[in-house]
Amino acid sequence: MVVDDEKAIREGIKRTIDREFPEIDVSTAASAADALHILLHKQIHAVFLDILMPGMNGLELLKHVGPTYSNMIWIVVSAHSEFRFAQEAMRLGARDYILKPIGKDQIIAATTVLLSEWNEKKRQESDHALLELNLKYLREAVFRRWIKGLDIGHFDLTALKERHDRFYLLGIKLENDRELSLKNFVAENIMSEYIGMSGSGFIVTVDGDFLAGVVTLNNNMTPERFQSEAITHLDRCLKVPYQFYMSSLLTDFYSIPSEIRKLQSVSDHQVEDASFVSNNVIDTAVQYIHGNFHENLSLELVASVIYLNPVYFSKLFKQTIGIGFKEYVTQLRMERAAELLADPKLTVTKIGEMIGYPDVRHFTQVFRKKYNCSPGQYRAEIKLLPS
Repeated sequence: MVVDDEKAIREGIKRTIDREFPEIDVSTAASAADALHILLHKQIHAVFLDILMPGMNGLELLKHVGPTYSNMIWIVVSAHSEFRFAQEAMRLGARDYILKPIGKDQIIAATTVLLSEWNEKKRQESDHALLELNLKYLREAVFRRWIKGLDIGHFDLTALKERHDRFYLLGIKLENDRELSLKNFVAENIMSEYIGMSGSGFIVTVDGDFLAGVVTLNNNMTPERFQSEAITHLDRCLKVPYQFYMSSLLTDFYSIPSEIRKLQSVSDHQVEDASFVSNNVIDTAVQYIHGNFHENLSLELVASVIYLNPVYFSKLFKQTIGIGFKEYVTQLRMERAAELLADPKLTVTKIGEMIGYPDVRHFTQVFRKKYNCSPGQYRAEIKLLPS
C-alpha cells in the first residue's frame, strides 16, 4: 500500500511497482483514514508511508496500528530530512526512511528486497499454517453472521464448539462518533492480541459501536485478572471512552447469540442511565481524592481505583461534580493550604509538601492564581485579622 496525499507521488510509486513487479498488488491511499479502510478490508504486507498529510499524519497512523501489525513492513517516504522525524519513525517500527524526491531506482531496490523477503517467508510457512489462518478468518466471519441472526449456510459450528466448551463472553461498547472506525480497529486488534496471550478465542465488531468475543482462558489465568489486564491494555492504547463487559463462566455454546444480545442490552441501558451509574463511582472517587490528595494524584490512578476508562471517568466526573478532575483536586489542595497557613509552626515549603506540591515554586504559583497573593502574604493577612 502507498499512502501519500500527493496524487502524483502515490500514483508514480504504484506505476513503477506495477510495471516492474506485476505479481504485486498495490493499493493507494490519499490519507490515513483511507489507509485504515484498506487495512480493515485487505491483507497488506508492506506500506510506503508519507508523514505530513491532512488530518492524522503518517507517524500517528504508524503509532496507532503498527503494534497490532507487527509483521507488516513500514517504509517512510518524506520530504523532511530532520533527524527527529527519522528517529521517531524508527522508534515506531519503520524499516526504512527514504527522502523525497524518491527515484524509480530507489523504489525498485526497496521493492526487490521486500519481495525477496516475502518469497522466503512463504517458503518457510507450511500449508497447514496457511490453512489454519484462512479457517480462522472464516470462523470469525461466520461467528459474526451467526450472532447477528444471519444465515450461515451449511457451515458446521462443531469445530468452534469443541474449542470452547467452558468460556466467557466479552463485550466492548465504544462511544459513537466520527472516528469510530479507528476505535473499532484499535480495540479489536488490542483484544485479539490479548486473548491470544491469555487463552484462545477471538473478538469481532458486531455493530458500529459494539464488539463481542469469546475467550477460553488458560489454567493460570483467572477471569478477574483477565478483565483487569484487558482494561489496562485498552486504556493504554485506546484513549477514548468505552465500557467493558465480561460474562460469568458459560458452557452452552449455542446460547452465545442470546447471551451477547443480553450484553448488548446491558451496555445500551447503562449508556442511557449514565448519570445514575456515575453517582456511585464518582462518590467513591471523591472519597479517594479527599483521602489521598496529598499524594501524586493523577486522573489515571483514580480511574483505575474505580475500574473505569480514564477518558470515560473524566467525562463522568465533570458531568457529576460540575468541574473537571484537575480543577477539583487543585481547589481541594488550595483550601487545605489556606487552613494550614494559620499554623505559624509550618513553613510554606512544608505546607506545599503536605498538600501534594513538593516544588515550593509550583505551589506558590498555583496558590497565587487562586487567592491573588502569595502564601506568605496570605499568612500575614491572617495575622492582622481580629481574633
